[in-house]
Parts: sequence; C-alpha cells; structure tokens
Amino acid sequence: MNKVVTSALFSLGLLLSAEALADRTLLNVSYDPTRELYKEFNQLFIKHWKDKTGEDVQIQQSHGGGGKQTRAVIEGLQADVVTLALSYDIDQIHEKAGLLPKDWQTKLPHDSIPYTSTIVFLVRKGNLKAIKNWDDLVKDGVSIVTPNPKTSGGARYNYLAAWRFAEKKTGNEAGAKEFVTKLLKNVPVLDSGARGSTTTFVECVF
Repeated sequence: MNKVVTSALFSLGLLLSAEALADRTLLNVSYDPTRELYKEFNQLFIKHWKDKTGEDVQIQQSHGGGGKQTRAVIEGLQADVVTLALSYDIDQIHEKAGLLPKDWQTKLPHDSIPYTSTIVFLVRKGNLKAIKNWDDLVKDGVSIVTPNPKTSGGARYNYLAAWRFAEKKTGNEAGAKEFVTKLLKNVPVLDSGARGSTTTFVECVF
C-alpha cells in the first residue's frame, strides 16, 4: 500500500490579545477535530500557568469548520486565541480585522506551526471495496465522506493531497483536475467540518 503523506499547517495558535491572560478567562477558537486535543492540553496549561504565576485561568473552547471559525472571528467573535488549520485563515484575520500583525509567523517557534498532520483513509470494517490508495477512491461504487473545502481547513488538505497525487501520476495539471473532479463526484455529502463528516460516516450507509 502506497502512503500519501501531506505535511500540513494543521494548527496555527496565536494570542489575539496581549492582555488576555490578565483576564483569567481565555476563548480558544479552533477548527473542528481539535476538541479532545485542547480539552486535555488546556488542563496542562492551566496547571503550568498556576505554577508559573500563581494565577488561575479558565479556558473556553469554540470549534467548527476552519473557514467558518475564521469568519466568526472577523465578524466579531471575541477570541483570545485562534488555533486554525491554515495560514490563509490567519492572514485573513490580519487583513480583514487587523487583530494580528502581518508578521504573525515570526512570533512563535517553527513559524507559529506547532504540529503537522498526515492524510489517512478510514474504511468500513473488512474493507470490502479494497480501498488502499487514491486511485481506489475514484472507482465506481465507492462513496467518500469528506468535509467541504470551502468551510473546512482539514478538507483543503484532503483536496490538495488528492491533487498532488494525481499531478505526480499524470505529470500535468489537467490530469490532476480530472482526477479531483472524479473524486468529488463520489462524495454524496459535504459536511461543513470534520466532526460532521465523522458523524455522517458512522451513521450513514451509502
């Protein structure tokens, strides 16, 4: 089985307010699949901050498709921290709302990118349709569940990974476009975020 790995800017975490910690309550606006991650991470940070400063801090979480979350912040959602999937989303917050500096990537180590991600395929038990690689996703009778790239940061990485696979295979952009078009025709539902797509995969049979 060939593995297609895409290194993703899968979370970009930045403080939107220099005085946020003084308020002792922070709102982290993040993308869809990070709920459990930050639920655990928040507890570690709360303890770390208490040990370091003696101050108590509470952290609230807001999750949804990365594009939707970005628009919410631009339109007035009072985020203290944003941890989003795409550098483009962070740039939009700077350009449209002025809440972050243009050079935000210089403010934290590793270009303000704390971790990366890998694209994987989750299949039904037994993998009866023998889905092992990208080519298998465009076969007749295969249904794909993925979020909408217009609203989900993670979905854009799915799209780009598929595009890159096809581009390398065919050697040209036209081949990549044809492949991605065929792939998207096998997607019966485009949920707004990864959480919704997970629910769709678990609850629906196509």
